[in-house]
Amino acid sequence: MRLSPVAAVVAFLPAIAAAVQRVEVKPGDNVTLALEKSRELRKARPGEAIEIVFADGVHPLSSPLHFGPEDSGTAEAPLRLIAAAGAHPVISGGVAIHGIEAKTDGHWEGKVEGPPFEQLWVNGRRAVRARVPDQGFLHSPAIREEPFEGAAKQAFELEDSAVHWLKDLTPAERAGVQVIAYHKWDTTRRRLGSFSEKSVTVTGAAMPTWNRWDGKTGFVLENVPSALDQPGEWFRDASTGTLRYLPRPGEDAAKAEIVAPWIERLIVIDGHAEAKVSHIEFQGLSFQYAGWICPQGGFDPAQAAATIEAVVQADYADAISFDRCEIAHTGIYGLWFRKGCTACKVTHTDLHDLGAGGIRIGTMEEASGTSGITVENCIVKDAGQTFACAVGVWIGFSGDNAILHNEIAYMPYTGVSVGWRWGYAASEAKRNRIEQNHIHRIGNGLLSDMGGVYTLGPSEGSVLRGNVVHDIVSYDYGGWGLYNDEGSTGMLLEDNLVYRTTSGGYHEHYGKENIVRNNIFAYARDQQLQFSKPEGHVPFHFTGNIVLWDRGPLWEGGSQGRGQEECDRNLYWQTGGGEIVSYGKKFADWQASGRDTHSVIADPGFVDPAKGDFHFKDPAVAEKIGFKAFDYTQAGVTGDEAWKKHAAEVPPDWVMHKP
Repeated sequence: MRLSPVAAVVAFLPAIAAAVQRVEVKPGDNVTLALEKSRELRKARPGEAIEIVFADGVHPLSSPLHFGPEDSGTAEAPLRLIAAAGAHPVISGGVAIHGIEAKTDGHWEGKVEGPPFEQLWVNGRRAVRARVPDQGFLHSPAIREEPFEGAAKQAFELEDSAVHWLKDLTPAERAGVQVIAYHKWDTTRRRLGSFSEKSVTVTGAAMPTWNRWDGKTGFVLENVPSALDQPGEWFRDASTGTLRYLPRPGEDAAKAEIVAPWIERLIVIDGHAEAKVSHIEFQGLSFQYAGWICPQGGFDPAQAAATIEAVVQADYADAISFDRCEIAHTGIYGLWFRKGCTACKVTHTDLHDLGAGGIRIGTMEEASGTSGITVENCIVKDAGQTFACAVGVWIGFSGDNAILHNEIAYMPYTGVSVGWRWGYAASEAKRNRIEQNHIHRIGNGLLSDMGGVYTLGPSEGSVLRGNVVHDIVSYDYGGWGLYNDEGSTGMLLEDNLVYRTTSGGYHEHYGKENIVRNNIFAYARDQQLQFSKPEGHVPFHFTGNIVLWDRGPLWEGGSQGRGQEECDRNLYWQTGGGEIVSYGKKFADWQASGRDTHSVIADPGFVDPAKGDFHFKDPAVAEKIGFKAFDYTQAGVTGDEAWKKHAAEVPPDWVMHKP
């Protein structure tokens, strides 16, 4: 590590030269010592910017890198952690594993010393802990629960196809097996308890009354040594440290880069209310390889995996930015601006292969103090690897945030989630902007009750605009494009294109005075639009929208048409003809109830909607309802073609399901 002062010229004030102190870090240098050196410089010369410059290569961490108020810069003299010119430095929480050899039976094998780990990567690709089944779920015909030592014990029967994987295991091997239950919008993880004949037991918290395990619950058994039967699977014997791996085609044990994560978090920005951490910039850095170990008590169900922390996490931080960075290969969330964070930005950053979700903003508790966060031109995809219920971008009790021009895709649950209030009590999640994002390939048949964009509770002044949302595939019910859940209030949803969803392009569970206008909804499977719970006030205004479909009713849901929703000046077209039906009513009867009085039934004349081309051949038809054409091709990331091409890449292990 070398220290060298350099000068930098301020572009807009060419006559003034601002000194920059530089700390250079090479692979093998102690990154913590580099940060300590920058603190010495800040004390000695507080008016000068400081750059910690990382050379190309891997920079390992044995513990998280902590930033406190003493690391703060100013707007004129920030602290920057940056990549050297032309370099691609990796800040890693992983350890390379050596001594793994190919055996005659086709497996690789070797002894790995050190702490336990539950994730593994081979040549940068996530390996899969040996599991049953390899695809899909097990189901139980009978599930019982009883109190047990202040908690609960769940017992359930297993299918015959799963029993033989467990029956010959030793007690120690069975103790290492984890049971993952996929139920509605949640996942629960438990360690296997007893096993006899066809029945297994697990212990932990009682099942929530609103989301119990039942006949539709899908189960997966993970870390089953006898199930090491598919390329890309691995198992480590906890008692001996022996690692076994079944290679994918083309992998060579002598050349493979095998990495295990030995820490959970990489960056911790830890200010406090009286002294924030401010003006720190991260540029061109890659944060990789951070794990998660299942605690003995397992993981209790939590919507959006809201109890799970992040690899890069900030509290009481101001003007922190991440630009052209990467966060990848994690066991938990990628980045979280948690408490007391303001005016922070994440731009042009690639978050992928994530154990949980991508970016979190705010907390699950009121008065989070976090607001004004911008996430722009980022990629969030291939998430939910450990926690399928996690979200691409999550906003809790937090307002005035902007989620703009992002690619959010290839994950088992919701793309963007806004708000954390069930019902109508006041919420801080106001004036959030979710605009011009490309959100797609969400759900993939693993969970239910999700949305491309999901809102929860009052969010007055929030806007969902210009997003393209498609291919939302739920396991059972509830694969919606735009989803206003319990208490959603005062939101504007306009100029969005939503197509190929399971349960409808739009759904309001219950809410108040939301405006849904000038959107295109197309090709939902079950029904096109859904409204569940009327309450004696206007829940939403549905006006100036185009709905195109080929099967099923127009409107459906628990409200059964008894609500006070206002629907008018829309354009509807059911390809192939047939009666348009809302809540079992013919369209004429639906109009007689006071809805859609001035709406039009006509072909909107899209160029090729079946292939995703929703440009108008002639906009005159849509103009009959006052529809204003919008350029949906502007949704998603912006910038150079290489970045756009990267955003469009499909994760290597993704198998797409259709609505």
